[in-house]
Amino acid sequence: MRTGLRFFAAVLAALSLGTAAQAQSFPTKSISFVVPFAAGGPADLVAREVARLMGEDLGKPVVVENQPGGSGVVALNTMSRSSADGHTLLFAASGTVVIHPLLTDKFDSVTKQLVPVGLVSTSPHVLVVSSKIGVKSVQGLIDYAKANPGKLNFGSAGTGGAAHLGMEMFKSQANIDAVHIPYKGTSQVIADLASGEVQALFSSMPSLKPLIDRGAVVAIGMSGPSAGAEKMGIPEISKAGLAEFGYTTWYGLFAPAGTPQDIVNKLNETLKKVLANQALAEKLSPQGLDVRYSTPAGLGDLVQTEAAAWSKIIKTANISIK
Repeated sequence: MRTGLRFFAAVLAALSLGTAAQAQSFPTKSISFVVPFAAGGPADLVAREVARLMGEDLGKPVVVENQPGGSGVVALNTMSRSSADGHTLLFAASGTVVIHPLLTDKFDSVTKQLVPVGLVSTSPHVLVVSSKIGVKSVQGLIDYAKANPGKLNFGSAGTGGAAHLGMEMFKSQANIDAVHIPYKGTSQVIADLASGEVQALFSSMPSLKPLIDRGAVVAIGMSGPSAGAEKMGIPEISKAGLAEFGYTTWYGLFAPAGTPQDIVNKLNETLKKVLANQALAEKLSPQGLDVRYSTPAGLGDLVQTEAAAWSKIIKTANISIK
């Protein structure tokens, strides 16, 4: 019995030393960031900046691979086939690992195939209204909706996206009614917002700032804290009429399930150094993006917290894309 126990302890010690040695030598080749979005958008911008800085710190190139399609399904399939050695990472948005999996009953399977590395950035949405309805504030929009029952509509880039669910949350907390008009992308809904066919919209600051600057739309609130929005004088919705309101989109790094914890920790340590870079924060802030570091456990907690919150919205609004 004692011989068996000694053998078992020796095996565990050898495995521990092997894992530590593996982490010490990591990375042994270039690292891939699998990005489930097309090149040129906010996710791609953040991924490329973080990849460059992490590559400099780790001493190996970090290459961005854009794999759009299927609301993240294409990228997730790539991750499921990747080795759990830390050399392939998913640069995911909250919609990729929380919202879309919830809508398709795949949340558990998605989270089981990934391990969190760390949060990278947050990007709250800005709530804008068409200048044609004369609304200038969050409370003004609520008053307008109540004075014009059934007449207020809002657009989104697609059913089940964060912008759609954000407006459903707004409707519920403000106790108002509004008709959802889903589009197949952001550009068309923004054009109809400017013309007045769409009256309200949640979306990212980069896509809406040109319209805000020329007065075609009025920015009345942010879905969460934003350094850039503060400078523009746009208040948080939670401080402008709906105390309980709040959500943000975010980007985070994930590795395949089974990746050794020492490697995950090394990646997180590098990420922490990168996100402390003031030049990075200054470059992202004008785009409505704020760097936000977290530990692996912190990102895991965020995923579970958001899953609980969005599940309630999805159920209450009876949203389905199946």
